[in-house]
Amino acid sequence: MKKILIIDDDIHIGNMLEEALKKEGYGVLRAYSGTEALYVLSLEKPDLALLDLMLPGLDGEDVLLQIKGIPVIVVSARADLDDKVKLLLGGAADYVTKPFHLRELLARIAVQLRSENTAKPASVLEFDDLTLYTDTGTVILEAKEIRLTPTEHAILKLLMQNPSQVITKSLLLERISGDTPDGTESSLKMHISNLRKKLRQVNGRDYIEAVWGIGFKLRSGQ
Repeated sequence: MKKILIIDDDIHIGNMLEEALKKEGYGVLRAYSGTEALYVLSLEKPDLALLDLMLPGLDGEDVLLQIKGIPVIVVSARADLDDKVKLLLGGAADYVTKPFHLRELLARIAVQLRSENTAKPASVLEFDDLTLYTDTGTVILEAKEIRLTPTEHAILKLLMQNPSQVITKSLLLERISGDTPDGTESSLKMHISNLRKKLRQVNGRDYIEAVWGIGFKLRSGQ
């Protein structure tokens, strides 16, 4: 079931959207402020978000900048063309002006989710709830961006390109040789350890396992 996060402090509009979305077979999450939206996103990864701009506390524009890895449809009373252009260029997948026709909004949601269901471009690697955008170097885990060094990024990319295989130490050392001049097994272990720690800090899970005497591979949570 696809899950949609409604971020809107207007209870009437939120209830109306929730009822309509559930009739269409979607799961629904709710957030009534920008801060609450980020908290929900830290716990769950919906497939799409509907975002109002006029929110208490953290406003919608600030929230939009922190949502990664899922399409966001802005649903706002602001009708100014410059606002629409700014938000679309700033990361919004679509913009719907209030008051809106429910059928049109549902159609726009379906289009975004259909686009998500198509084959992922080569620039996107996924493993469980971990996503790596190879064109920008961005790594997203449970809606949080993980800051990696170039070496850590190269290691994770190679592992995610071969999610079911054990990657040998020699191949990993070859790939990171430009970032690790000494090119030793001890330096590789240090980078792996730092990478595992950064991922584990998000949810306590270890995504990388050592295969004794051979190398490393990704560890599925399933």
